[in-house]
Amino acid sequence: MRNLIGVDLEEIKDIMSALGEPGYRARQIFSGIYVRLLRSWDSFTDLGKPLRKKLKERFVIGHPPVQRVFVSKDGTRRYLFELSAGQRIEAVFIPEEKRDTVCISTQVGCAVGCLFCATGRLRMQRNLTPGEIVGQVLALEADRETEAKRLNIVIMGMGEPLNNYENVMQAVRLMADERGMSVHPRRITLSTAGVVPGILALAKEPVVPNLAISLNATTDPVRDRLIPINKKWNIAALLEACRSFPLESRRSITFEYVLIDGVNDSVIDAHRLAKLLKGMKKKVNLIPLNAADSISLKPPSPERILEFQKILIDRHITANIRRSRGTDIAAACGMLAGSVTSVGQ
Repeated sequence: MRNLIGVDLEEIKDIMSALGEPGYRARQIFSGIYVRLLRSWDSFTDLGKPLRKKLKERFVIGHPPVQRVFVSKDGTRRYLFELSAGQRIEAVFIPEEKRDTVCISTQVGCAVGCLFCATGRLRMQRNLTPGEIVGQVLALEADRETEAKRLNIVIMGMGEPLNNYENVMQAVRLMADERGMSVHPRRITLSTAGVVPGILALAKEPVVPNLAISLNATTDPVRDRLIPINKKWNIAALLEACRSFPLESRRSITFEYVLIDGVNDSVIDAHRLAKLLKGMKKKVNLIPLNAADSISLKPPSPERILEFQKILIDRHITANIRRSRGTDIAAACGMLAGSVTSVGQ
């Protein structure tokens, strides 16, 4: 049977029309799935029993199946989904004082192979469907205890979003649809390792999320080593695409910079980064490397991180040091690898 998660309102209208039902039934179903988070046709008490019976026979409302939930001492939760035998993805729920953030995946595995990322050690298996992408958000929302808080969505989990472009954009449109989930595009952030054609296509979309660039180096030789797709789209090509990216007022591009001891954390790197980003509407997130067993790199000292940040700030660049959340359960940036255990278990 077909899963209706990932299906938009217009297609649900077509389904209702084929069943001989009026259009307003589609709006009731759409709201039930994406607003009320209903997962059983029996819960749709605003629909008549004959329609519910027809829907039961033809359709399901299936969130991705949660295999296990890991809870960090800081409140972060890592959700391990098993889509089928051997196909695992992860999503992370990060509670904060004034908002909650969910980090979701777009692929089973990843083909980019970033040197500092545990996901890059996995075999790329397949793209996720729009329903599997949106379904992660719905599953985490259904488990939320603080619904009154603002919800931010970051598409920064397993996989390269712009390598699954059409499915990711359909999911973004569903998230932003005011008749359903109603998450404003300013509260959705898509992170890419630098797929330039995808960035250029994203700029033309009717619904544009915030853009984050995983930059992580200031020279091509270093970035070639850290992010192999730099050999296809180098720093100059990437930044040219970023400079042409249309930005509304009060919006900027976030440049993520994973700091790695002895690789990209020198004073020269900091000055070079400031020069590369000159004239752009930007902010920089400095992310000390989160160590993992599969990665032979380590983060810089706290003193070196602060020195790097100060150089950027002195050059009038907003530069934040991102505090890692959920490191004890392998939920922090770069640690997602479909693990069935927590760190140290």
